[in-house]
Amino acid sequence: MTTDDLRERIWTRLEDEGVARFPFPPHGRIPNFAGAKDAAERLADLPEWEDANVIKVNPDSPQLPVRRRALREGKVVYMAQPRLRDEKPFMKLDPTEIEDTDAAATVSKMDDYAEPVVPDEMPPVDFVVSGSVAVTDEGARVGKGEGYSDLEYAVLHELGLVDEQTTIASTVHEIQVVEDEIQLEPHDVPMDVLVTPDEVIRTETPFSHPSRIDWTELPEEKIEEIPLLGRLRP
Repeated sequence: MTTDDLRERIWTRLEDEGVARFPFPPHGRIPNFAGAKDAAERLADLPEWEDANVIKVNPDSPQLPVRRRALREGKVVYMAQPRLRDEKPFMKLDPTEIEDTDAAATVSKMDDYAEPVVPDEMPPVDFVVSGSVAVTDEGARVGKGEGYSDLEYAVLHELGLVDEQTTIASTVHEIQVVEDEIQLEPHDVPMDVLVTPDEVIRTETPFSHPSRIDWTELPEEKIEEIPLLGRLRP
């Protein structure tokens, strides 16, 4: 089974079993799911989360409860701009400067509250939350297929803002935890922890975390489209 086949299977099953939540359809995106808020609350019980002051979270709908929980707890949240398209591609949400943290955590209102920054202006990140379409209990992850989450991690690692000790977690529905063999490429980022509405899975992943940007894997057009890559390119 290809990763495209796996994505289609998960998207369709979430929809057919009534687990998918707005936005619809779940296909083509990091799918929202019933129990996302419960998964976020379970995530917030992790000691690594409790110790973290700076969180990087993906901007997708199922992780909205994660972003809200982080801001309510006084954690600084960073989200990447879609496709890293802007000169300052990361958005900083500082809860000490925000009155309505619930609104600030939403993508539609983020621009009203967030400060665009370049990675050079970011502190080290204590905890990373990634959205997933499918994951295995060994930490292999399949996203929606565009590769931006892995690229964001590689950028932050190359700049010394994350390392192998930085916990990387994903909140998912049980349906998204699969037994399929997922072949990871060297630039793919494995998950250390999976959190569902009902359980925490510590993957003890055997896969290595990428430590740099693999320029040989990046198409020239993508480098040209992302100003940050143009600045970082050797």
